Amino acid sequence: MSSNQILTILSVLIALGATIVPDIMPYWALILVTVGLVSGFLNPLPDMLSRLAYTVAAVAIPTIANSLDAIPVVGAHVNMLIDNIMISVAGMVIANFILLMISQVRPSD
Repeated sequence: MSSNQILTILSVLIALGATIVPDIMPYWALILVTVGLVSGFLNPLPDMLSRLAYTVAAVAIPTIANSLDAIPVVGAHVNMLIDNIMISVAGMVIANFILLMISQVRPSD
Protein backbone atom coordinates (compact mmCIF):
# COMPACT_ATOMS: atom_id res chain seq x y z
CA MET A 1 0.00 0.00 0.00
CA SER A 2 1.44 3.37 -1.02
CA SER A 3 1.73 6.41 1.21
CA ASN A 4 -0.88 8.16 -0.92
CA GLN A 5 -3.43 5.41 -0.23
CA ILE A 6 -2.61 5.35 3.48
CA LEU A 7 -2.96 9.13 3.82
CA THR A 8 -6.21 9.14 1.85
CA ILE A 9 -7.69 6.42 4.07
CA LEU A 10 -6.45 8.29 7.14
CA SER A 11 -8.04 11.54 6.01
CA VAL A 12 -11.37 9.81 5.35
CA LEU A 13 -11.28 8.17 8.80
CA ILE A 14 -10.44 11.50 10.46
CA ALA A 15 -13.23 13.17 8.49
CA LEU A 16 -15.62 10.47 9.72
CA GLY A 17 -14.52 11.12 13.29
CA ALA A 18 -15.00 14.85 12.82
CA THR A 19 -18.47 14.22 11.45
CA ILE A 20 -19.63 11.73 14.06
CA VAL A 21 -18.16 13.32 17.20
CA PRO A 22 -17.26 16.94 16.33
CA ASP A 23 -17.38 18.18 19.93
CA ILE A 24 -14.90 15.66 21.35
CA MET A 25 -11.93 17.50 19.92
CA PRO A 26 -11.92 21.07 18.59
CA TYR A 27 -8.88 20.53 16.34
CA TRP A 28 -10.36 18.23 13.69
CA ALA A 29 -9.84 20.80 10.92
CA LEU A 30 -6.21 21.33 11.92
CA ILE A 31 -5.56 17.58 11.79
CA LEU A 32 -7.28 17.29 8.41
CA VAL A 33 -5.25 20.15 6.92
CA THR A 34 -2.05 18.65 8.33
CA VAL A 35 -2.80 15.26 6.78
CA GLY A 36 -3.58 17.02 3.49
CA LEU A 37 -0.33 18.99 3.63
CA VAL A 38 1.70 15.86 4.33
CA SER A 39 -0.07 14.05 1.50
CA GLY A 40 0.55 16.95 -0.87
CA PHE A 41 4.25 17.18 -0.02
CA LEU A 42 4.84 13.40 -0.17
CA ASN A 43 2.80 12.84 -3.34
CA PRO A 44 2.83 16.01 -5.46
CA LEU A 45 0.36 16.12 -8.32
CA PRO A 46 2.26 15.46 -11.55
CA ASP A 47 0.70 17.92 -14.00
CA MET A 48 -1.08 21.22 -14.18
CA LEU A 49 -4.42 19.69 -15.11
CA SER A 50 -4.45 17.54 -11.97
CA ARG A 51 -3.59 20.53 -9.80
CA LEU A 52 -6.35 22.54 -11.44
CA ALA A 53 -8.88 19.73 -10.95
CA TYR A 54 -8.04 19.39 -7.25
CA THR A 55 -8.22 23.17 -6.78
CA VAL A 56 -11.64 23.36 -8.42
CA ALA A 57 -12.82 20.34 -6.43
CA ALA A 58 -11.65 21.86 -3.12
CA VAL A 59 -13.71 24.98 -3.86
CA ALA A 60 -16.74 23.61 -5.69
CA ILE A 61 -17.59 20.33 -3.99
CA PRO A 62 -18.36 21.84 -0.53
CA THR A 63 -20.61 24.39 -2.23
CA ILE A 64 -22.46 21.71 -4.16
CA ALA A 65 -22.66 19.48 -1.07
CA ASN A 66 -24.60 22.19 0.74
CA SER A 67 -27.64 21.14 -1.28
CA LEU A 68 -27.57 17.80 0.58
CA ASP A 69 -28.99 19.61 3.62
CA ALA A 70 -32.40 19.28 1.95
CA ILE A 71 -32.36 15.51 2.52
CA PRO A 72 -34.05 14.74 5.84
CA VAL A 73 -32.10 13.01 8.63
CA VAL A 74 -28.82 12.19 6.82
CA GLY A 75 -28.32 15.16 4.48
CA ALA A 76 -26.58 17.41 6.97
CA HIS A 77 -24.27 14.62 8.11
CA VAL A 78 -23.26 13.70 4.56
CA ASN A 79 -22.68 17.38 3.83
CA MET A 80 -20.44 17.67 6.89
CA LEU A 81 -18.49 14.53 5.90
CA ILE A 82 -17.86 15.90 2.40
CA ASP A 83 -16.85 19.28 3.84
CA ASN A 84 -14.38 17.58 6.17
CA ILE A 85 -12.85 15.51 3.37
CA MET A 86 -12.47 18.65 1.28
CA ILE A 87 -10.53 20.29 4.12
CA SER A 88 -7.90 17.61 3.62
CA VAL A 89 -7.99 18.11 -0.15
CA ALA A 90 -7.48 21.83 0.42
CA GLY A 91 -4.32 20.98 2.37
CA MET A 92 -3.10 18.96 -0.62
CA VAL A 93 -3.78 21.90 -2.93
CA ILE A 94 -1.85 24.26 -0.66
CA ALA A 95 1.12 21.88 -0.50
CA ASN A 96 1.17 21.56 -4.27
CA PHE A 97 0.98 25.34 -4.62
CA ILE A 98 3.95 25.74 -2.27
CA LEU A 99 5.94 23.14 -4.23
CA LEU A 100 5.10 24.93 -7.48
CA MET A 101 6.24 28.27 -6.07
CA ILE A 102 9.49 26.72 -4.84
CA SER A 103 10.14 25.24 -8.27
CA GLN A 104 9.51 28.65 -9.86
CA VAL A 105 11.98 30.40 -7.56
CA ARG A 106 14.78 27.84 -7.79
CA PRO A 107 17.07 28.17 -10.78
CA SER A 108 16.55 25.53 -13.46
CA ASP A 109 19.25 22.95 -14.01
